[in-house]
Amino acid sequence: MGINLASIINESLAVQSRDFLKIVESAISLLREECGRFRRFTVLERLVKLDPIGEALVIGDLHGDLSSLRLILESSVFLEKMAKNADAVLIFLGDYGDRGAYSAEVYYTVLRLKLAFPEQIMLLRGNHEGPADLLASPHDLPMQFQLRFKEHWRVVYSKVRELFGYLYNAVLVEDCYLMVHGGLPAGIRSIQDLALAHKLYSEHQFLEDLLWSDPVDEVNGVLYSPRGAGKLFGKDVTEEVLNKMGVRVLIRGHEPCQEGFKLNHDGKVLTLFSRKGAPYFNAHGAYLRLPLSEKIRSAQQLLPWIHKF
Repeated sequence: MGINLASIINESLAVQSRDFLKIVESAISLLREECGRFRRFTVLERLVKLDPIGEALVIGDLHGDLSSLRLILESSVFLEKMAKNADAVLIFLGDYGDRGAYSAEVYYTVLRLKLAFPEQIMLLRGNHEGPADLLASPHDLPMQFQLRFKEHWRVVYSKVRELFGYLYNAVLVEDCYLMVHGGLPAGIRSIQDLALAHKLYSEHQFLEDLLWSDPVDEVNGVLYSPRGAGKLFGKDVTEEVLNKMGVRVLIRGHEPCQEGFKLNHDGKVLTLFSRKGAPYFNAHGAYLRLPLSEKIRSAQQLLPWIHKF
C-alpha cells in the first residue's frame, strides 16, 4: 500500500471542519474496536503489548510542529518501509497539539496515518491529551480551533477531546521496553495497573504520573513536581517499576531537551523530544529507530539509533 505524505499534509492545511470531524470520528471508531490480539500486538484495555519483532519508529512530543513531523517521516523513509513490511511500526509518545501553531494539522496528519496503517501505528496519550481536570495550562487548543474552524470550533474541539480518552496509556515490549508519555507511578503493582490507569484514576494517581511525572537523578523516591501535577521520581522508583513490568528501559517524552533527547537513571530512561523552536527553543529535535528484536539492557545502547535534526 502506498501513501502520499505530501498530499496528506496539504489536506491537513486545507481541511474544513466537516472533513476534519470525519477523520476524528473514524479514528475513534477504530481505536474503540482495538481489543485483543492483532498481527503484531495485543491490546489490553489502554495498554499495547508489542511483539519484539521488526523495527519501530518512535516519535516524541510534537506540540503542533507540522514541519518537524514531516521532516521525521520524510528523512526516515519509514512510511515506505511500513507499506512494504508489516513488522515496521510507528509509535507516537503523545502531546500532538498545543503550543505550536499547527495543532489541528498535526492531529489530522497523525490520524490519517493511523487510518492508513491501523495495525502498525500506536498512539499514546500525553499530558496535553489528559482528562479535563488534568489539562496542561495554558491549554491552547480552544483558541487554535476557534481561529482554524470559526463557528464550528466547539463541535470539533469536543470531538477531539473525546478522542483523547481512547489513546493508550503505555506500550510494552516484553523484556525490553516500556513506553509512556511522562513517568512511572511509584505505587504501581502490575501490568494490569498500566492497562487500567484511566479507570483507576479516582482511586490512584497512576494516570497522572504516567502523563505528568519526570525522572531526576538527584533524589530517591518521589518529590512534588514544579509542574503542579505528577511527581519527580528517582532511580530507585525506575528500577522497581521496570522490574515489576519485566522490562529494562523506559522510553518517554514530555520534557524539552536541548539536544532532542537525554538519558537518566544510569541509562534506564531515554527521553525523546521531537519538535523544535518556540516556545521551547531547543537546538535539536530527535526520533528513534528502534530495533525491537535487539536485547537492549540500557538506553545507552540505543544511541546509534537516535537521529537528531
